Amino acid sequence: MTQENAPVLSGPALWSAQAHLPSVLGRQLTVERAEGSYVFTSDGRRLFDGTAGLWHANVGHCRPELAEAAYEQMRRLETYHIFGRYLNDQAVELAERLAALSPVSDPKVILNSGGSDAIDVACKLARRHWQQRAGRTGKTVILSREFAYHGLHAYGTSITGLDFNRDGYGTESLVPETARVSTYDIDAVERTVHEIGAGNIAALVAEPIQGTGGVIPPAPGYLEGLQRICRENDILFIVDEVITGFGRTGHMFATERYGLQPDLITFAKGITSGYVPLGGVLVAPHIWQSFYRDAPDTPTFRHGATYAGHATAAAVALRNLDILDEDKLLPRVAELERLLAGELQGLTARASVVETRVAGLLGGVALTDGVSAERVTDELVEHGFVSRPLRGNTVQISPPFITTDDEIRQLVAAIDTVLATQEASSSGM
Repeated sequence: MTQENAPVLSGPALWSAQAHLPSVLGRQLTVERAEGSYVFTSDGRRLFDGTAGLWHANVGHCRPELAEAAYEQMRRLETYHIFGRYLNDQAVELAERLAALSPVSDPKVILNSGGSDAIDVACKLARRHWQQRAGRTGKTVILSREFAYHGLHAYGTSITGLDFNRDGYGTESLVPETARVSTYDIDAVERTVHEIGAGNIAALVAEPIQGTGGVIPPAPGYLEGLQRICRENDILFIVDEVITGFGRTGHMFATERYGLQPDLITFAKGITSGYVPLGGVLVAPHIWQSFYRDAPDTPTFRHGATYAGHATAAAVALRNLDILDEDKLLPRVAELERLLAGELQGLTARASVVETRVAGLLGGVALTDGVSAERVTDELVEHGFVSRPLRGNTVQISPPFITTDDEIRQLVAAIDTVLATQEASSSGM
């Protein structure tokens, strides 16, 4: 049957994100409420949220403190824009709080609505930075890593290292002048920089721990090698902390865990634990200062959106940061990391498991070709657990920071049970 005469499937008016629609229509799960580390579906299921939504529900679902922060702020001022002369007090307070937490010394803070926004702004700012430098206007290429994911705005789509997210738009890259470098081999990265020419490269973007690419922690010395290459070649180093920022690695930023000093840091998700959309960029002084000089030829960086610095989002973010501290959740992440690593190690005896990977409260179980991660995650729902299949036939584990030891053990035990069933099925038993 050709595509033209195939039946058109019906479904809800809502077009699901990142979905091959014929594969999901008719079996979608509608989440109607949540509590702590659990979500509840309209068909009566209670599911442990083993992915914290999309890596973001760090403090757990439906915290009354965050609802109250939003309510109280909306009663006073829902929001006001931060364009030109205007600010709102919550955006100012949040920026000061972030500057104090930042691993980048004396940063300016750009606020917007999420991780894809943040990547778009950071890549544009990197190019804008070099356009002001005499003799450096050729530095326009943005490098990113194989298997990287940086959102799905035009820039994020263009620099993704997941080919299926870049395919189908008529060109290799929606935004021209992008290229991929090796995720594992720092010598190969150096060769790519040499081939393109440092004089043509504006920035290199890297997740400290690749998330959607398959939960890939950095090889020892790799991130330090990226930073060295950037310094030696006048390439801006952008660290994408949209997933790892605000405690996911046991540090406020993974940049601190790996001892990095980036020029720009993008953030989102964990800053509000997903309660409201918010993201942004931390900008180092050697980049922001040229836009702050009191001179007639000082340029304007044209960033900003309607909801940049949204007052209610900022109020929720401030309260979320309080909760991370009050509940001592960053030390708790370090404890859960050790537990998760130990529990996952037991899975490596299975014939279907290639390896397990853990960095912070981020885990991945990479499977052999004979067992499908998608089938495993579907079956896990029947056992009461949410997970997701990632690139590399990998099962994602990234629960909320409030997860208990027993819940970690139960999740891994459920994965073990499902793998046993899938192995038996694939062997024809």
